[in-house]
Amino acid sequence: MQRRLFLQTSLTAAAGLSQLTPVVTEADPLLLPDPKPGKLPRWRGFNLLEKFVAGTTGPTPAGPYQERDFEWIAKWGFNFVRLPMSYHCWSTPDPAHWTELNERVLKEVDQAVDFGKQHKIHVNLNLHRIPGYCVNPPAEPLNLWTDEQALEAAVFHWKHLAERYKGRPNREVSFDLINEPNTDEASYVRVITALVTGIRSVDPDRLIIADGLQYGNQPVPKLATLEVGQSTRGYLPMNVSHYKAEWVPMLNDSPPPTWPATWMNVAWNAETLQKITIDPWKKLQKQGVGVHVGEWGCYNKTPHDIALRYMEDHLKLWKNAGWGWSLWNFRGAFGILASDRADVTYKDYQGVPLDEKMLALLRKY
Repeated sequence: MQRRLFLQTSLTAAAGLSQLTPVVTEADPLLLPDPKPGKLPRWRGFNLLEKFVAGTTGPTPAGPYQERDFEWIAKWGFNFVRLPMSYHCWSTPDPAHWTELNERVLKEVDQAVDFGKQHKIHVNLNLHRIPGYCVNPPAEPLNLWTDEQALEAAVFHWKHLAERYKGRPNREVSFDLINEPNTDEASYVRVITALVTGIRSVDPDRLIIADGLQYGNQPVPKLATLEVGQSTRGYLPMNVSHYKAEWVPMLNDSPPPTWPATWMNVAWNAETLQKITIDPWKKLQKQGVGVHVGEWGCYNKTPHDIALRYMEDHLKLWKNAGWGWSLWNFRGAFGILASDRADVTYKDYQGVPLDEKMLALLRKY
């Protein structure tokens, strides 16, 4: 699974689970919360990967989103999906044709937004690969941070999406502009400002979220004046969350993980997570910026009992902070379905292997 090159700079089962009854997390489960950029709801859910890469080379082949996913996510008491998407799914890597769009594929995104509305799930659209930048290989032909043609194309794609969803309430759909940026702050602020300006020229009230710097881990106070929310991550320390992950060479020789853990000569536990991954973002919140955890989880090579303890400490901290989260992924190596862990006895749930213990933990928080 080519998940991504990631972060080299930043420091049970519930009673009756077999019945899989819904957990009500909002005062009115029939109405999604109305989000504001300064106070994002405590959305809880999953990343869905149908448009994560173009073609059939990725962990999930590009194709229509599955309504069954939305049905199950809602049934289990969650209300959020993030759709990390590659623009290659509906356009081309060739800069000469970056503004040519495949309407058939974009209608599959429309359908996902409709599934969200039908099942009372907020849909967050993210450009995981945007013209000029992606945290995953291959590199883009032009550089979003330095090339005006790339920036113009990036603005074009977001303006097109803004036009498609103009009139949809923010409780149904929001935009997450660029996945896990890795650049200097000035360049990032310049690009985000251009994207926000483009979107608001079409849809002035659309809810917009920007990922933190350093692959989503560092808050960006200089974006506060744009009135956008910000998205953080939940992968630290990496030697626990990404143990034996093939796309992170720096962890190839890591010993089997523990939790609490030691990484980069730092002792990691819940208190460390509070200081490094929570407190800087709480400071950002005081500037009137809403916070949400766009991605997090543990790769399937991390022993299951370690993964669950690690995940629970994160979940407790986010609940205390009032933040929502979106697990990477729903189906796949970080998820609760078809995760292919060697040390889990799965439940067959309508033909799909279900990690009941992980689902129970997520529903608890």
